[in-house]
Amino acid sequence: MIRINLLRVETAPAGPSAFQGLAANRLHIAGGLIVVGALAGIGWWYASTQARIAAAGVAIQQAQAERQRLTAVLEQIEQFEAQRTQLQQRVALIEQLRTGQHSPVTLLDQVSRSLPERLWLTGLRQVGATVTIDGRTTTLTSLSDFIGNLENSGAFTRPVEIVTSEVQQSGGVDIVHFQVKANFPLGDPQAQAETAQAAPGKRSRS
Repeated sequence: MIRINLLRVETAPAGPSAFQGLAANRLHIAGGLIVVGALAGIGWWYASTQARIAAAGVAIQQAQAERQRLTAVLEQIEQFEAQRTQLQQRVALIEQLRTGQHSPVTLLDQVSRSLPERLWLTGLRQVGATVTIDGRTTTLTSLSDFIGNLENSGAFTRPVEIVTSEVQQSGGVDIVHFQVKANFPLGDPQAQAETAQAAPGKRSRS
C-alpha cells in the first residue's frame, strides 16, 4: 500500500535569504552615504560660493570707495594746478608791469648819457622795443658821436640808424635836423605803445 503525504511542504534553506537581506541593507546604507556626501558637497559649494560673493561685494565696495577718494584727490590736484597757473600769470604780469615802469626811466637815462655837445633833442617816442629820436645839432660830428654813444652804451641793439638828416639855416647858422631809430631791448614788444616826449629845447651837457 502506497501513502502520499500531501501536507508536506518543502522549505528553502534560510542561508540565501539572510544574505540577500544583508546585501540590500548595505546597498541602502551606501546609497544613503552617497546622498549625504552629495548634500554635504552641495552645501560646501553653496557656502563657498556665498563666501566668494560676499568677498567680491566687499572688494567692489572698497574699489568704489577708492575711486571716490582718487576722484577727490584728482579734483584737488586740478584746483592746485589752476591756482598755480593763476599765480604764475600774476607773477608774470607783475614782472611785466615792473619792467614797463622802469623801461622809460632807463631809456631816458641812457639817451641823456649819450648826448654829446652841441646836440639837443626835440622828441622821443617808444613803440614796444623801437625808439625814435628827433633832435637838432650844429655839426654832423655831434650826430655821429651821438650814434656811437648810443651803440656803445650797451642798452641799444646795433646798429642805430639815421632815418633822416637835413641841414637848415636858422639865424644864419646851419642846423642839422635829424631823426634816429634804435632798438631798445628793455622795452616790452608785447606791451601797448608807450610814448615819452622829451622837453623841446633840451640841450646837451656843456
